[in-house]
Amino acid sequence: MGQENKSVRLTGTAILAALVIVFDYTLKFSGLKIPFPWYPVLKFDFTGVPIALSLFLYGFPSSATTSIVAGIGIMARSGDPISASIKVAAELSTIFGLFIGDKFGGSKYIAWGAGLASRVLVMSAVNLYVLPNIYRVPMEAAIGLLPLIGVFNLLQGAITIGLGRFLYEAVQSRLPRWAP
Repeated sequence: MGQENKSVRLTGTAILAALVIVFDYTLKFSGLKIPFPWYPVLKFDFTGVPIALSLFLYGFPSSATTSIVAGIGIMARSGDPISASIKVAAELSTIFGLFIGDKFGGSKYIAWGAGLASRVLVMSAVNLYVLPNIYRVPMEAAIGLLPLIGVFNLLQGAITIGLGRFLYEAVQSRLPRWAP
């Protein structure tokens, strides 16, 4: 890989990481996050889209960096390390599943399925720990919430992957030199 490609990857990662911060602050302070109807504590947002786009454009290290920057931005904005960590876990599990699915499955649909499955499984495990141990939700209630949390993560992951892929294909068709 030439120096130009490393510079493009670094610059692209920095731009997409900055976009994650802009999305997070804009959605938070504009009130445009959409509550999940059956469990309004969970809210849909577009913060994961630049993270998925960074995976499609520049690879897993770029998307992992962008995801971590999202967590740092959420922590700086809210002062809540739990929420920031949960967001990082959600986005990292999505892009990791996509990455593994693409490596071993070959089809974008297998990659999408792996990304969604990874997110749902990881976030179910995270919530089984966080809800009773940190938020003091009784274990029975936490277990009862898992189907709702799973549906939310399936939908949020589909938004993230779908919009990220849509933007990637738009970049690829208009700027083929920039997209692998």
